[in-house]
This record gives sequence, C-alpha cells and structure tokens, in this order.
Amino acid sequence: MSNDTTSRLSKNERRAQAREQARLAREAEKKREKRRRLYIQGGVVLGVVAVLAIVGLVLTQSLKPAGPGPANMNSGAVVFTKDLKVVPSKALADPTEKRVAPKTNRDELPLDIAVYVDYMCPACGNFEAQNGVMLENYVGSGDANLAIYPINFLDGQSLGTKYSTRAANAFGCVVEQQPDAAFELHKALLSPEVQPGEGTPGLDDKELLKQAEAAGAEPTKELKSCIQDRPFSAFFTENYTKASEGISGLAEGQRLLMPQSATELQPEGGPQRLVSTPLVLVNGQQWNEARDGSLETFMLKIKGEIEQAGAAESATD
Repeated sequence: MSNDTTSRLSKNERRAQAREQARLAREAEKKREKRRRLYIQGGVVLGVVAVLAIVGLVLTQSLKPAGPGPANMNSGAVVFTKDLKVVPSKALADPTEKRVAPKTNRDELPLDIAVYVDYMCPACGNFEAQNGVMLENYVGSGDANLAIYPINFLDGQSLGTKYSTRAANAFGCVVEQQPDAAFELHKALLSPEVQPGEGTPGLDDKELLKQAEAAGAEPTKELKSCIQDRPFSAFFTENYTKASEGISGLAEGQRLLMPQSATELQPEGGPQRLVSTPLVLVNGQQWNEARDGSLETFMLKIKGEIEQAGAAESATD
C-alpha cells in the first residue's frame, strides 16, 4: 500500500501545495539573505571601530604634549667640564623652546668647545677616532669645556628604526639619571665597535641599554624605562630643527661654511645654519680641518691668543 498522499490530492490541491512550498522557500532565502547582510554590516562596523581605534591611538600619541628635555641639557647640549663631570642644569620644560648656548667667558680659559653629532654619522665616528682622546685629555684636565649637541638628521638611514633618535634619547637618559657614565657612553656610541653603518637598523633598545651599562651606568628600572619609552625624542628632533634654523653661541661676526666647502661662507647677516656633522666650534669659531689644520692646532692657536691678550692686559695694569 502506498504512503504517497500526493497521489490522492486533487489537481487544485497539488497546485496549492506547490505554491506553499515555493513561498516557504522564498521566506527561507530572505532570512538567509538578511543574516548575510547583518554579518557583513557587523564586520564593517567592527572594521571601522578597529580603524577608528588605531587612528585615535595615533592621534593621541601625536597630539600628546611633548615632555621636558633631559636634565643637564638645558641648552640642547650636555657640557662636560674638569674630570669629565657634567655641568648640572634644569630640564628644558618645552622641547620647542629656543636653544641658548651655555654662558662662558671666552676671554679666559678653559676653552669653550661645542660639537654637533649624529650617532649614526660616519664622519662623526671618524672625528671621534681622530680627536676623542685629545679632547678627553683637555676636558679632563680642565683646559676645555666640551658641549655635545646630539641631533637626529640621519633617522631616515636606519631602515625605519629611527636609530639616531633612539641613540640620542638613550644618551639623554644617562645624562639625566646617571651623568657620571655619560662621557663614556658618548665615546662608545661613536666607536667603530659600536657605531652602526648607514642603511642598517642600528642597535635595538636592549643593546643601547647594554652600552650604557658597559659605560658604567646601573641598569635600573628607571633607565630601562627611559630608553624603551623614548621620552626625549621630541627634544632631540628640536635640537636638529633649531640648529638647522641657526646655530647659537657663535662668536660675534662669525659665519659658518657652506656645505662641502672650506672657503665659501654662509650669507652674511642671515642665520648661520647647521649643514653637516660634525660641526665643531672652538670659542664660537668653526673649525674645518682642510682650512685650519688639526683640531688641536686650532685649539692651541686660540688658547695662545687668550693668553697673549691676558698678558698684555696684565702689563698695562
């Protein structure tokens, strides 16, 4: 006996049944389509929320007020004096403030030496190799004060890691927290054993901490956090910006050289700008090896002029 009830339905009943099945199928399809749209819309919303969260984070970081610079670098430089001690100074409250060179009496000794460096700059490494020991001796003995201005113009040469900024920041952390280790760290960052080549990522933050430790700094929680969080990035960016706008601390009437020249000077009456590193000033006068001979010869010349002027003044008293 057959269980097929459709065979007992009339023709009209079979048509009605087919229409009902078609209706149910259409409703099921509409429900599936609605669920699909909801899934898509939900995914879009989640995607938008994620994008907005990322944008918000970026804006928060970019709009976050820059913190103060490191203590002991109020002028943009750390100043080393006799016995390689750091001259203390308050932190620059606003990194965008004008850089004012440390006050010094250039009619008397010690000599006032300023050096602008980028810790990825090959020429800065060569300068340190040639003159580092000599400068250390002059500063350590009290015959010269040395102002180091770290800048970050080579950030674009470290494959996106911003090594120049990170190295300068690590140096600033040590200058602020453990200044007795600062001179050794400065030397190490420019040494051939440590300084990275252009076009490389450079040292990572852990390696920078190791260099600070090797220079005599204690790897404290505060130092680790400072190197990792890079609170002084804006400060060193402004160091470069301000130097590019005009160097402070030049002797009266002094003009800096044009790029790649030992004779052509920057325009008179305008700001004298940083055009390359290392920029070296002795008592506010630029030293250039091709024009002035060795750095020590240049220093001794200026030292002799100060001594002669002092002797002449004493003779007239």
